[in-house]
Amino acid sequence: MLIGEVARRSGVSARMLRHYESLGLVRPSGRTGSGYREYSGEDIRRIFHVESLRSLGLSLREIGRALDDPGFAPASLVEGLIDQTRERIAAETELLTRLRRIHAAEPADWEDVLQVVALLQALASKSADARQRAALSSAGEVPVPVEALVEAVLSESEPNVAGALRWALARSGDRGPALLAEGLASPSAAVRERAVQSLAEMPGEEATTCLRGALAHPDSVVRGHAALALGARGEAEAVPTLLDMIVEGRNDTDAADALSVLAGDTTAADRLADALLDRLARPTTGAPARGRLTQALAGIPGTRTSDALVELSKDPDRAVALTAAYLLHLRDAR
Repeated sequence: MLIGEVARRSGVSARMLRHYESLGLVRPSGRTGSGYREYSGEDIRRIFHVESLRSLGLSLREIGRALDDPGFAPASLVEGLIDQTRERIAAETELLTRLRRIHAAEPADWEDVLQVVALLQALASKSADARQRAALSSAGEVPVPVEALVEAVLSESEPNVAGALRWALARSGDRGPALLAEGLASPSAAVRERAVQSLAEMPGEEATTCLRGALAHPDSVVRGHAALALGARGEAEAVPTLLDMIVEGRNDTDAADALSVLAGDTTAADRLADALLDRLARPTTGAPARGRLTQALAGIPGTRTSDALVELSKDPDRAVALTAAYLLHLRDAR
């Protein structure tokens, strides 16, 4: 079969067939009397083998090895192709993410595009100072897309930089809370903590809703940060978690302070006093926890708390009794 007929039937151009011949990949088995290339059935099968291997992403050099080297290991080559493909996909995905973030910034001209690119590069810098400057400058005329800020804050381990990123996120618009809430599902405890800390500094009802949901999180650290933030916002749903924190001795001073914020009126104060007394009376509450619960009554105003302290000053647990008596003395002094 002559080269033109082979090209027509195989879909491989005559020019490419000549290139294959120059590389030694496919040599026509014969020549006609006029000197034209003549391909045998075996030659045509080899052409299809070459095209099949090209479709897998092999280079022409690798194809030559695969077809001519009896000791060639196809499994090893395919494994290498898998690795190369993964790397290429990762690079393309990273590029797509960057392009989407630039598009989300709605740049007006190429100067804006360059500014966003520079900020994105700075956020990924190895220099903590560069990352911090990028976070602080992200609220400019062309802000960094919120997705980039969330990704940066969830991976940031430097406290000062993390603080700057949380500040930038709090000014970034409405999409931040939902993206941060996704970080609460991370398998990494550090990422989960960064997510809830950032949510705690986000304003608005959406952030508050996300924090309410975090009260049921299996991670006690997440629950604790959410409860403290909600307590500061006057959300009574945080009370059970705040009480747990006092009993367990986890940030118990901050939890007690949050309870005092929630005791804003007589009804709320009496309800909190009753909740603290209920925990004190439980047989499973150990001596250290009873001491912390008694101390927490210091921040709860009202006659209900004062009456409770009078009773606790007679408690069989000397530490509880002394704490209650001291708190009563402070109230009398005021």
